Amino acid sequence: MLSVTDLNRVAREALERALPPLWVAGEISNFRRYDSGHCYFVLKDAQAQVRCVMFRHRHSLLGWKPADGCEVELRAVPSLYEARGDFQLNVETMRQAGRGALYAAFERLKGRLAAEGLFAPERKRALPPFPRVVGIVTSSAAAALRDVLSVFARRAPGVRIIVYPTLVQGEHAGRQIAHAIALAGRRAECDVLIVGRGGGSIEDLWAFNEESVARALAACPIPTVSAVGHETDFTIADFVADVRAPTPTAAAVLVAPDAARWRAHLRALAGRLQRSPWRLLERQMQRLDQWSRRLLHPGARARDQQIALGDLRRRLEQAQRRQLDSAVARLERVGVALARRRPDTGPFMLGLASLATRLSRASTRRSEVVQSQLRQLAASLVHLNPDAVLERGYSITRDADGRVLRDAASIAAGVELDTTLARGRVRSRVV
Repeated sequence: MLSVTDLNRVAREALERALPPLWVAGEISNFRRYDSGHCYFVLKDAQAQVRCVMFRHRHSLLGWKPADGCEVELRAVPSLYEARGDFQLNVETMRQAGRGALYAAFERLKGRLAAEGLFAPERKRALPPFPRVVGIVTSSAAAALRDVLSVFARRAPGVRIIVYPTLVQGEHAGRQIAHAIALAGRRAECDVLIVGRGGGSIEDLWAFNEESVARALAACPIPTVSAVGHETDFTIADFVADVRAPTPTAAAVLVAPDAARWRAHLRALAGRLQRSPWRLLERQMQRLDQWSRRLLHPGARARDQQIALGDLRRRLEQAQRRQLDSAVARLERVGVALARRRPDTGPFMLGLASLATRLSRASTRRSEVVQSQLRQLAASLVHLNPDAVLERGYSITRDADGRVLRDAASIAAGVELDTTLARGRVRSRVV
């Protein structure tokens, strides 16, 4: 006879043994998270539902917040809540359906392309500073294209724009984008190629995460700029392209030289170029004046140099005499100071002789005292020697465990004893 508790326990164990952890898809309903951190909810589809529990240590690892209405895929262990006999799923992990699968595919492709070196910094090319022709791979009806064209019209109206129209979202968008990039590379009519579109969901931007687009960007002989979505959006194309721009408008600003700024810079250079010959001429005239003042007759220059050499010789001789006199004076002062500070060693030698005599006497007295102490200690040791006590007729008796016996009352009859005499040992038994 089973109790209800035993029945539910047996049912739970049988259920957990029979069904391994499973992936189950559905919609979250009645989601509750309690103060303990445990989460309880219902997973349902159009025809059925099942209770679920996700314990705190599992929920803390999710990285996102489940809520009612979320389409999810969860890995769970089918089980039974014994207290109420309810069938339930013990959830181990959970991911958002659709978006979670896309993100997983994104990470897989990203890792594989990175391992092949498509994201390596050394393969990135610099953008030309003054492109004459710019290609744009995007939808011809996209608002992002109008923004890019307006930026070029304002900053670089002389730059020619070539649009390679393509779908930017949908089932066949990735293949068309890759084809447009390859077409631009074959034609080689652009100095730089912008590939992108405006913002949207991950599903809208997914065409730029396809492998065909990534490999087309890597094979493109033209420097490429990826401009997909908003600043927070990242796609595989961003990692493969030579330069990543946060938005299509930012890509246009990055590629288009600012004509007004460059015109101002050229005007400044022209002004500097006009002033430069005059400054050069003035410097050369000043140098000519300096050389003309230094230009002298060779004979006059020789006389001036002879006078200068004579003056230098006199100054050198005077400096040597001053240094020698100063050194002699310092040497005399040092000799006088040494003579004053030389110590009288006579008294010190007498003191040392007296100390040596006192040390010899003290050493002799100390040796005599130590020898006397040693003799006294030797005599004491002789008196304390137990063998000497045995010579006077005493003996030492021990039991079988080697303990010295001091009290006859502690000895039982039949015990073997060992008695040590001054010469030899006697073994006996207590009667």
